[in-house]
Amino acid sequence: MKKIKLHVLVVILMSALLVGCASTPATDSNTGAKEPDTITIAWLPNNAAEDFKETRAEIGKAIEKATGKKVEDKLTTDYAIAVEAVASGNAQLAFLGGESYVEAHKKNPKVLPLVVNSGVSGTLKDAMYYSRIVVKKGNEDQYLSGTDYALDNIVGKKFSFVSTSSTSGFKVPSAGIVSYFSKQDKWKTLKAEDLLQGGSDKFFKQVIFGGSHQLSLVNVLTDKSDLSAVDDFDVVSYVDLTSGTDNRPGAVYTVKRGASNPFSKLVDKQFVVIVSSPVINAPIAVNTGALSQKTVEAITQAFTSDEVTKNEKIFIPKGSKTKGFFNAPQRFLTVEDSFYQPIRDLSK
Repeated sequence: MKKIKLHVLVVILMSALLVGCASTPATDSNTGAKEPDTITIAWLPNNAAEDFKETRAEIGKAIEKATGKKVEDKLTTDYAIAVEAVASGNAQLAFLGGESYVEAHKKNPKVLPLVVNSGVSGTLKDAMYYSRIVVKKGNEDQYLSGTDYALDNIVGKKFSFVSTSSTSGFKVPSAGIVSYFSKQDKWKTLKAEDLLQGGSDKFFKQVIFGGSHQLSLVNVLTDKSDLSAVDDFDVVSYVDLTSGTDNRPGAVYTVKRGASNPFSKLVDKQFVVIVSSPVINAPIAVNTGALSQKTVEAITQAFTSDEVTKNEKIFIPKGSKTKGFFNAPQRFLTVEDSFYQPIRDLSK
């Protein structure tokens, strides 16, 4: 059996880290834009949980201070709602995954990346998180090939993705699966679309969509799926690394005691990573047709300021009880649309 070889995918994704480091955000020339009195920011289902309200509030306060406008959160239950909200201008800002951003920009080219969180280096070189395929602890041995994990035995299994609009919850894992199996005669015509539905004559026996990374992880922990696509970014607050190296195949994670919903009844349940691939960090995107250039620049300056960088409720230090999206030491950096070209290239 062949070992997993996803090097090409990794190279494609990592190439983005060498471009797009602009000193100012790419904005549309919209000085005359008629903007609302209240700025609305849309949040994907992963980031809409009650646990993260403190971080959302701090981000809102930074925008209010910079613009003098009120900020309102739009908490969504579906990726498509967040994408449509910012594309239509009903939300002027949105925290989107790479794939969701690409979709929003395609719908409306005036949607552009405002800022992205850096890596721990404070630069774009390590501005990444991880897309992982995980299995419930106790089931991992069936995916071993020698001492390494392999994809071969995922055929005919129950698989949980997050959403077709999710970069790490669909785009990256599906591209990796297609890349691996299309080298085999039986699956040489396999496409990502073939992974959307299950059946006796399909690649997977059953395919389900969690709707969020949290619920996709719940699916594998409750045996609704044999394997699940789950990133590290959205579930790190609920689990502890038990053994192995973080975000590497073989790493074992355990649901924390005191974990909130949807993990409150799954305390001490464990899962194992069998595939892990780096993914470009997600942007806070702006509809430049819905806000004036002056407002966009004010928000950008606020986000990239030392004040926001040092805000421990936005960039959360290790050991903090605050739950959020970004860990210290990181900061917001500006990027251009071209930064997300490798995400588009996954569809080619």
